[in-house]
Amino acid sequence: MNPIIIFDASTLISFSMAGLLPELRGLKEKSNVKFIISEAVKKEAIDTPLKIKRFQLEALKIKELLDDKVLELPIVLGLDDKLIKTKTQEILDMANTTIYGADKDIHLIDLGESSALAISQILNDKKIDNVIAIDERTTRSLAETPNELKKYLEGKLHSKMTVKQEKVDFFKQFKFIRSVELIYVAYKKGVLRLKGSENLSAVLYALKYKGCAVSGKEIQEIRNLG
Repeated sequence: MNPIIIFDASTLISFSMAGLLPELRGLKEKSNVKFIISEAVKKEAIDTPLKIKRFQLEALKIKELLDDKVLELPIVLGLDDKLIKTKTQEILDMANTTIYGADKDIHLIDLGESSALAISQILNDKKIDNVIAIDERTTRSLAETPNELKKYLEGKLHSKMTVKQEKVDFFKQFKFIRSVELIYVAYKKGVLRLKGSENLSAVLYALKYKGCAVSGKEIQEIRNLG
């Protein structure tokens, strides 16, 4: 099976707000990768904002990608919707009881992120290559840098945090990519409409200011890749 990118709403929204959905379409056309969104992400990025005038236009743009099969639902992979929902709730419960402090479990992720993780877990179990496209920092930190997340929460909430290591270990299986890395791939494949390295820099910063959790140093490192 072709490699799979599972999109969280955060990445789709970053692309849309930065005016870069055509690049996402071009990237799909130039690759053999499947772009998948869960029903929960569809609701978050399309169904709900379609009912709110302020967000209708962006939702319509993302819906067009789904209508044109640039984005696809998990059914195209033969995945069972009931299994996805079960895994989604299991992961949601696990993530939101992984760090404890201030006399309570700390809420870390929501349904959209959890559903992307659930699809990824199912694909991992099937030995199918996949990566989760997510711009929001917390979910990636939970999997990649849980101790840094712990320190951040301690500073934010002014309370000592406890990390449940057995739950943290579960999240190490997931791989992530952000909109800035995806747009770099689009740049290398020649589908970025604005040509040249300076324009690449402008696009990377546009994504940063539209919601992608990326530092200026990381942007410079991406630019230096050439």
